[in-house]
This record gives sequence, C-alpha cells and structure tokens, in this order.
Amino acid sequence: MRIVFFGTPQFSVPALDACTRVGEVVGVVTRPDKPSGRGMQLKPPPVKQRAQELGIPVLQPKGVRKPEFLDQLRDWSPDVAVVIAYGRILPASVLELPMHGCINVHASLLPRWRGAAPIQWAIAHGDAETGVCLMHMDEGLDTGPVYTRKATPITSEDTGESLTERLSQLSATLLDQELQSCLDGTHKAQPQNHDLATLAPILTREHGHIRWNRLAESLPHLIRAMHPWPGTFTVWGNKRIKIFAGSAVGSPLGKETSQSDHPAPGTVLSVGPEGVTVQCADGKFLITDLQLEGKRRMGAQEAAPGLRSMIGNQLI
Repeated sequence: MRIVFFGTPQFSVPALDACTRVGEVVGVVTRPDKPSGRGMQLKPPPVKQRAQELGIPVLQPKGVRKPEFLDQLRDWSPDVAVVIAYGRILPASVLELPMHGCINVHASLLPRWRGAAPIQWAIAHGDAETGVCLMHMDEGLDTGPVYTRKATPITSEDTGESLTERLSQLSATLLDQELQSCLDGTHKAQPQNHDLATLAPILTREHGHIRWNRLAESLPHLIRAMHPWPGTFTVWGNKRIKIFAGSAVGSPLGKETSQSDHPAPGTVLSVGPEGVTVQCADGKFLITDLQLEGKRRMGAQEAAPGLRSMIGNQLI
C-alpha cells in the first residue's frame, strides 16, 4: 500500500508512524515552516521533523492547487492519501488523485463537531464521550461517509491538552487496526446524518473570554476545554484575569425567583480563602485558581488578601 500522508502538528505524528507500519509512506505533505521565538527563526512543523527522521520525502506547498504540486503527487503514485490535521482544504484535484481517494482521520464522532477544533468544543459543551473517525473525504467540511470510528469517554479531569494527546494516540491505533480494511472493502463507508451535524469553529483568543451570563455549571467545561490555549479569562477594570480552575456553588436560581432579585452576572459576591465567588446567569461560580495581569499564577487562599477590593464590582 503506497501512502501519501498529509499532516502538520504534533497531534498528527503518531498517525504518521502508524502509516509506516501498515504501508509504505512514499511522501509527506505538510504546511510551510513558520517563524518562531524571539529571533523569529523558521521552525519546521512536527510532522516534517518526524518525516525527516524516517527518511521520507517532504513537500511543503504554499498552494495545493498548483500544477507542480499535483505533478509531484502523481509521481508518487499513491494508493491512498491519509489526512490528519493538515490545516488546509483539499480540492477535488487532490482528493481524486490517489487510487482509493483520501481518508481523513477526524477527532470527533461525526457528524458531531465537524471543523477545526472538535476536541475543545466537545469538552466545552459537556459531551460525555468523543472519539476518532476514518472518513472518505469529499469537498465538504468533514461531510464524507465514515468507514469506522472508535469512542472514548470525556472525564471530568480532561482538558483540551490531555484529550488531544489521547485522541492522537487513538488515531494511530485506529489506522493500525482499520486502514487496510477501509481499502479492501471490509469496511463500507456509511453516509453521515447531516441533520445531526454540529460545527467546531477554529479557536480564537476571544473564545476564552468568560461571559458571566452563562450557566455556572458550564464554566468548568469551558475552562478545561480552553487549556492550554487560548486559556480562559475575565476583565476587572482594565486588567485581565486568567482563570485556571473553579466550580459552580450553591443552587441554581429557581423559576420562582426573579433574576432582578439578584446581582447582575459578573458581580463579585465575596472573596475569601476558598476563592472568588461570582454571580452567573443561574447561580454562582467559585474561582479557585487565577492569575492577575502582571502577576504570577496563585491559588485562592494566597490571592485573596489582594482581591478584596473586587467585592461588589462587576467582571466583564
């Protein structure tokens, strides 16, 4: 089996290794090197680094529609292309070039969470489980038929970082066990139910901005989902406060209780060694681990003496 591998970040590296075990990886396609660090020196993507260690030819096209890129793909004569977190939409000219087309390894249980950040949005929405799929690619956004999938529970301790690592390894396991079956007809690709689709947009820094008119119980999910990037934060006056941990406390507001009877969402109700208590839409949220702008990260007990002036103020 001649495989061309498309991938870019560290998440894709175990899948590349798996492809070398189940077939011959004749070439790797990844994104161009990017400036990094204080000196802004060019840094290769993790997939490029691993491919070079394995002695596999690498292409880093600035555009995947260019004739010279397509010519190189044809020269590799791939049976299949395996795509995982490549970071660029592939046109029909690429999708149709390998004998068996392109198979995408997607980090969700499709059709739930199509798009760029399925891992983080699954945690943020409190999903009980997620997983990885092997999908036959078409020109839509993760809309192709699914060959097979493997699920894993989302625990109360999972963060964007920990779940990314687990799904990275699960992707490699699925390729080890099932890629050949996708090509020889053992697995028949099944169309997705498009009516059940949800979208997982690319993350921006603003997705980590806590809006206090949310339900208190939803905030721990958001905090864990956005770790380590973009992180979660709120604003006090003109200062940003990073929030690393917290929990919903007390009982949600009942239907018989008017919202007008309570402080506005974002109001700091108390500050003590247990944390900073903030009013939300339906109840209260206790911040237990935070970092004031220009300061180091602190637990609630250490931070409390310097935060008492927050009481009665509104976080935004």
